[in-house]
Amino acid sequence: MIETNRYALPNGLRIVHNRDSATAMVALNILYNVGSRDESPESTGMAHLFEHLMFGGSRNIPEFDKALEEAGGSNNAWTNCDFTNFYDIVPAHNVETVFWLESDRMNELAFNERSLEVQRQVVCEEFKQVCLNQPYGDLFHHLYALAYKEHPYRFPVIGKKLSHIEKVTMDDVKRFFYRHYAPNNAVLAVTGNISFDETCRLAEKWFGGIPRREVAPRSYTQEPLQESPRREEMHGRVPQTVIYKAYHMPGYADTAYPACDVITDLLSAGQSSRFYRRLLMGTEMFTRVDASITGTEDPGLLLLSAYLREGVDTEEAESAITECAMSLISEPPGDYELQRALNRFDSNHTFGCMNYVNLASVLAQCEMRGQDINNIVPRQRAVTPGIISDTAAVVIVPDNSSTLVYRPAK
Repeated sequence: MIETNRYALPNGLRIVHNRDSATAMVALNILYNVGSRDESPESTGMAHLFEHLMFGGSRNIPEFDKALEEAGGSNNAWTNCDFTNFYDIVPAHNVETVFWLESDRMNELAFNERSLEVQRQVVCEEFKQVCLNQPYGDLFHHLYALAYKEHPYRFPVIGKKLSHIEKVTMDDVKRFFYRHYAPNNAVLAVTGNISFDETCRLAEKWFGGIPRREVAPRSYTQEPLQESPRREEMHGRVPQTVIYKAYHMPGYADTAYPACDVITDLLSAGQSSRFYRRLLMGTEMFTRVDASITGTEDPGLLLLSAYLREGVDTEEAESAITECAMSLISEPPGDYELQRALNRFDSNHTFGCMNYVNLASVLAQCEMRGQDINNIVPRQRAVTPGIISDTAAVVIVPDNSSTLVYRPAK
């Protein structure tokens, strides 16, 4: 049982807290309810660019990292389709420094042309390195565009085109900041060796004066039901043929979401999984097979992937992957097989939350979703063999599939 305390400031900032007196450190995690789904189709990559810009200086603090390092702290951040997350780790006796730093950049960035140019170049180089100069780097650009026709999930978090990042202006930056970066669009999670009273005192002192803002509504089109299979083949500078199959699945809040998560664990988690036993060990066709979910708030994707050995027939390999995945319909997992997957999830979650830094991130996401952290494992354990079979029969069907075959250039 993880004990949590909650508090909300009048400006809408939600605070969630857990004390861990076994450490001499404190972690602050600020989760903003903005991701790549909130971008304009003509200006993708903004949320990820902003992750970088938030370290480029705020109204009163020209160098975020320098001030934090002088307090003995460290930090990092991540962006996905739905959220942007920032976390700081600092010795408990210097914790007020982090409240000061994070509140100042939530209040107002420096909006410096030099900072924008520096961070724009950093992100552009990252785009080139990850998407253009790396084998399979553009795979998800094509796969997401194949699977989604309306929803903004069709664009990768890093951006659809390099030109979208290159042409960002200061007006674009200011508009995006004031429409999304606001106390009433964020959750502050605080964990480690700090009391709840002190957390509330510092939050009120440093964040209390930041005004509420009018957050941009989400007005994008939901993805329509896919009614027939989609397929695309492409060639590139890659070492071997890869097959990716994407199936639409429910979003995080849906009751079927945990079943889809368990399905991918049954298929590919560990050497006892069906993909490992039946495809990797049972055939000579593959060097790697995997199953995963995109884990998004809106309806996302269940992904099957396979890397083929040279000379293997693509159709035969694809049939083997699909049949193995669909075996969950005709051969539902036994109690032992299912419990093994559920125990793995339970173990990973429990051990992950023992680390105060990881716990801060999980608490922030739970608070943003209106979820009790202590219900995460029970929600997963409610999945039964029958639910697995029924969910697979709805999700893993040809009409719901988008298949991308990526071959080496001829």
